[in-house]
Amino acid sequence: MSKLPPSASIATALSGDKLHAPSAERNAEALTDLLTRIAPPTGQALEIASGTGQHITGFARALPNLIWTPSEVSAERIASIAAYRSEAHLPNLNTPINLDACASGWSRESMRYDLILTVNLLHLISTLAAKTLIAEVADALTPGGTLMLYGPFLRDNQTTSDGDARFHADLQASDPAIGYKDRDTVLGWGQSARLIPTQCIDMPANNLALVFKSP
Repeated sequence: MSKLPPSASIATALSGDKLHAPSAERNAEALTDLLTRIAPPTGQALEIASGTGQHITGFARALPNLIWTPSEVSAERIASIAAYRSEAHLPNLNTPINLDACASGWSRESMRYDLILTVNLLHLISTLAAKTLIAEVADALTPGGTLMLYGPFLRDNQTTSDGDARFHADLQASDPAIGYKDRDTVLGWGQSARLIPTQCIDMPANNLALVFKSP
């Protein structure tokens, strides 16, 4: 992943291997509420780029009939997820897996999931990486499975606040290949991967949740 600017989310060390990201704490309640409305009642769920592990622990607690699998590419973050998992003692929360979801071909080796989600990732990766991720997810979903992409998006190729404009500019200054993706463009990538857009949900702090279904 690109070197991110200081305005990007920062995780700080807690006790042991646990990391803490303030942004994860801020949006946890809204995301959990959203998932209780859009997630399938049972099945296998994969979170791509689980970060510190704060989110998925809460998701697994709130939706106990789903079996949750965290994933990350960073060894430090995998250790943090494992620490949160060990502390939570949740039978439906699996050991974190090492997964680069932006790499081509991972879905061929993957089990199939009824729900796949990623939170605050697309603006931190390139267009090519984002399109690859969506295409691979489409192949990793069960028939009728759900994909949820959460984060900041452009609308009509424009940011929606001064804060978003500054953050988008900071991201592109650090790496011109990354930055906010346009909502309608991302919906089109999903359709090109044979996914069906079903909902575009306004979330706090100008974020969106884009929801797709597998045929």
